[in-house]
Amino acid sequence: MLNAMSVDVEDYFQVSAFEPYINKNEWDQIPHRVERNTNIILDLFLHAEIKATFFTLGWVAERYPALVRRIVDEGHELACHGYEHIRVTEQNEIEFRQDIVKSKKILEDLSGKKVIGYRAASYSINKSNLWAHDVLLDEGFLYSSSIYPVKHDLYGIPDAPRFSYHPIKENTFKEIPITTLELFNKNVPCGGGGFFRFYPYAFSRWALSRVNNNEKQSAVFYFHPWEIDPDQPRQQGLNAKTKFRHYVNLEHMENRLKALLNDFQWDTMEKVFL
Repeated sequence: MLNAMSVDVEDYFQVSAFEPYINKNEWDQIPHRVERNTNIILDLFLHAEIKATFFTLGWVAERYPALVRRIVDEGHELACHGYEHIRVTEQNEIEFRQDIVKSKKILEDLSGKKVIGYRAASYSINKSNLWAHDVLLDEGFLYSSSIYPVKHDLYGIPDAPRFSYHPIKENTFKEIPITTLELFNKNVPCGGGGFFRFYPYAFSRWALSRVNNNEKQSAVFYFHPWEIDPDQPRQQGLNAKTKFRHYVNLEHMENRLKALLNDFQWDTMEKVFL
């Protein structure tokens, strides 16, 4: 079973959980790690002979155009992650449209490739802003991977479909949710990120195998470049929950990722789902 590997290309200081601690105006003065970390990931993918989708911030692309070119030159899919990681829940329809148009143009101009995929910052398309799908369709996107069908304090639509579906009637536009496993009438996250770092690797492998073998469905996996970087600068003053979520098991992530690349078959979102 072919699964979709994806990377949300953003730096450690751009995560939503750090918004109360780091002002966006300071981003250019903070040590950047995203180019280094993404190049390590590209090397891992090259060695494993897999292709992936890189949901890239326009802010990052502007500052690291060579990184964007390497992504497309090596056959990966370039997709949109917005301009500077603003959650859709904090935008109105006009602001959201301006954001995706701006970032899509930056990515297409730098890569020479059409950008058809989008992922919202922090999976911030929920029941309050489903209009975002119509705006994405209007602006030339063919799919979104912005909904996590789980109950979480920061995001999620627990009763959303667990697998790829058409959110706009009579249209081929797709929403491709992050993968979950249904256990005891509850959706358990198993599609990557902090959950992948928190769980024992054996559980993640078992869960994804169940999705592939029992449900006959392709999985969507995601992670961030900063998650393979245990040496990143430590942010001070974080509350206990944020500190745990961001830093747990960073030192194990790269080896777990190598195992994951070896244990399953991977390709881009476009190749797997469109």
